[in-house]
Amino acid sequence: MHTVVDQFKRFLQLESASGIILLFAAVLALIASNTGLNNFYQQLIDVPVAISVGSFAIAKPLLLWINDGLMALFFLLVGLELKREFYEGELSEASKIVMPGLGAIGGMIAPAAIYAYINWDSSIALQGWAIPAATDIAFALGILMLLGNRVPTSLKVFLVTLAIFDDIGAIIIIALFYTANLSLTALFTAIACMMVLFAFNRRRIYDLTPYLLVGLVMWTALLKSGVHATLAGVLLAMFIPMRDAKNPERSPVKSLEHDLHGMVAMVVLPIFAFANAGVPFLHLTMEQAVHPVPFGIFLGLVVGKPVGIMVMCGLGVLLKIAKLPEGASWVNLLGVSFLCGIGFTMSLFIGSLAFQETGVNQLLDERLGILVGSIVSGILGILVLKFSLKKSKVASS
Repeated sequence: MHTVVDQFKRFLQLESASGIILLFAAVLALIASNTGLNNFYQQLIDVPVAISVGSFAIAKPLLLWINDGLMALFFLLVGLELKREFYEGELSEASKIVMPGLGAIGGMIAPAAIYAYINWDSSIALQGWAIPAATDIAFALGILMLLGNRVPTSLKVFLVTLAIFDDIGAIIIIALFYTANLSLTALFTAIACMMVLFAFNRRRIYDLTPYLLVGLVMWTALLKSGVHATLAGVLLAMFIPMRDAKNPERSPVKSLEHDLHGMVAMVVLPIFAFANAGVPFLHLTMEQAVHPVPFGIFLGLVVGKPVGIMVMCGLGVLLKIAKLPEGASWVNLLGVSFLCGIGFTMSLFIGSLAFQETGVNQLLDERLGILVGSIVSGILGILVLKFSLKKSKVASS
């Protein structure tokens, strides 16, 4: 029991620290893109990087190597966390997942519906419907941790579990809706890799090296297939053994998760944020500021997220299939719901996929709505939680 509690505390500490570093990286990107460093910043993220072996070659600008390559490690970590949670974490007990599960469903449907309503007249703009449906767990948890011990542990668990469901939803959305023209040869290669990974698992191979090597081949195949390459990380995680039969105390899933967590939280996500958050505000026009794309994202994050979460959680309690987190009030839950409107990392990632096949550059619009919506959501979440937690403390004393 103490081990599970210690792991959860370590997870919270890492995520909150990651949120601070993410914020620093985003601020650096904004400074670079709004000063004399802008040309250098653009040249850096656009620098061509190529890897070739014989006639086989992968050539992409640095930005896409970060989004397609480094983020595959992030999705591998997400997949490992999901597997662990389903086996022995918060998702292993049905009674603990109903409330955050309902919240996650509402928190994805309502923002997407608001965005779609505002952008209904443009088939190109509609491509971004999933952008405000995402939650950035690092930023949201980081802010929640800044409020200290006044925040009930049950609220932190609620946020973590909701974000896990949110990640599942984002993975499904990316797999179903954000794929390019498919290459059947590359796709069959990826399927063959999964069959090899399945064979490794069934033959009880517990060394991680073979899995990682086949995973690299699968990532390359998916990159060429048209299915987004980052999904290779999630697929690979599915086949990593949860337990080592020869050494029951060892968990390959937990071992790899432990090795990846610090690197992803402190290196991969900050690099992604720096490469994607550079919005040149200095040349921003009023037309761009009130464009339906950023406006839809803004309303989706600031209004859609809390409304969707609160309505679905309220229905759950009303129907007696769920209950409030222990020691938390409805106003506390509203504060956390606002924090879920911090989309940032996952929203930026989905945004990078949403418009890349349309031939129209919506990048400025998309990032503007994400940044402003996430900032406003974070401020509202802090204010509501500080007010409600202070009142709770006074009432209890």
